[in-house]
Amino acid sequence: MKPIVSPSILSADFSNLGHDIDMLNQSEADWLHIDIMDGVFVPNISFGFPVLKHVSRLAQKPLDVHLMIVQPEKFIPEVQALGAYIMNVHYEACPHLHRVVQQIREAGMLPAVTINPATPVSLLKDIVCDVYMVLIMGVNPGFGGQKFIGHTVEKVRELKDLLLQTGSQALIEVDGGVNLDTGARLVEAGADVLVAGNAVFKSQNPLEMIRALKNL
Repeated sequence: MKPIVSPSILSADFSNLGHDIDMLNQSEADWLHIDIMDGVFVPNISFGFPVLKHVSRLAQKPLDVHLMIVQPEKFIPEVQALGAYIMNVHYEACPHLHRVVQQIREAGMLPAVTINPATPVSLLKDIVCDVYMVLIMGVNPGFGGQKFIGHTVEKVRELKDLLLQTGSQALIEVDGGVNLDTGARLVEAGADVLVAGNAVFKSQNPLEMIRALKNL
């Protein structure tokens, strides 16, 4: 089965965002990945909901919204208003994760949870049957273009084993440092969804890069 490809607009040309979104609309990409950063949970700020309202109007792909922020539950109505397909929150940012997952689902979105590079997969045992997807960070969140952390591949294998043990149907997504080389290793290890930023938007032919990622 071909991987789902979710290009991250964090690496897009913000001065010509409409053009890049139109390119994604015409591409073989499955979703559109949106990284929301607050400068508190991660050391950077990306974009807020006034900008994302315009993105949601232009995008023809399902929105894969990844909140790298403290207290993400406060913004469930705003993410819902974007028409988001998936709302993804960090394990490390949610002391009451099960409640947040329920609130996301009650808002009509598919809940997902992310873990940072230093967070063990085993901590997800009691939540993997309640989420649509788990995202494993391949870099420390906050900036695009970072070097891929090699241990991420092993974490994907560990998560795949945990899903089999628990009977969870959750998808496995990886974000950070994904390119054709790392993507192939991740898919072989069990990843279902590849988030790619620089690999797509810095390539000479983004459409061909998306097609290549789809065919890993």
